[in-house]
Amino acid sequence: MTKIDYTRISRQVRETLIKMAYGAGNIGTHIGGSLSAVEILAALYMGVMNISKGGLTSETRDRFILSKGHAAMCQFAVMHQKGIVTDEDIATFKQNGSLFHAHPVINAERGIEFSGGSLGQGLSLAVGTALGLKLKKNDTSSIFVLLGDGECNEGAVWEAAMSAAHYKLGNITAIIDVNRLQLDDFTERVMSLGELEQKFSGFGWRTTVCDGHSVDELIAALSSEHSEQPYCVLANTVKGKGVSFMENVASWHNNRLSKSQYAQALSEVGGI
Repeated sequence: MTKIDYTRISRQVRETLIKMAYGAGNIGTHIGGSLSAVEILAALYMGVMNISKGGLTSETRDRFILSKGHAAMCQFAVMHQKGIVTDEDIATFKQNGSLFHAHPVINAERGIEFSGGSLGQGLSLAVGTALGLKLKKNDTSSIFVLLGDGECNEGAVWEAAMSAAHYKLGNITAIIDVNRLQLDDFTERVMSLGELEQKFSGFGWRTTVCDGHSVDELIAALSSEHSEQPYCVLANTVKGKGVSFMENVASWHNNRLSKSQYAQALSEVGGI
């Protein structure tokens, strides 16, 4: 089996993201939170999830829900590396008539199983999906949900967390992209989240913490066997990772690139 070069894949995904952002023109894109999620999604799509091009009709496939829907461009870019999304698809991002928008819109033919973007809803969707699989006596498929840490300000996240533990939905894995920033400031200033690991543990979840930019750590964390308890992976990341003027800067939650910024960003991510 050919060894997967995750460093190369992550670099290429970041290059694609910068090109997508610049190609959107005067329309802002959610580039900061997409750059923080690159290794998480690369680990899932390229190494952990049982999913392939044309494989969305398989009942035994794994499911992915992008709850932090504003990182849709990262999902598209990683799916492009997987061969599920085409060059032509990527080129239409945020253009009139495109199927690829700021948030994911369900399109099984292109490999997008769930719509997302109304923050706080993805974990509830995972609970419903897991209950449906239980009714079908499918205990092999995993359901992976990617949330943002700022998104955990939403009360629905905790209702879903309580439900997942109550119904013993051990095939759910929630990944929290802990980049410590949300739309307009650091999460600590907007609404302190306290100790997220203790919160999920208190709701009856198994938990672990890892470096969200280390694919090795991510794959080890995400390859955990099912149990009766749902599972939460807290992935520590940097918003805007790989581009010096974007890292840890709230304004790059949703912003547009100038020509000079585009050139600098492309140069920097190419050197990762």
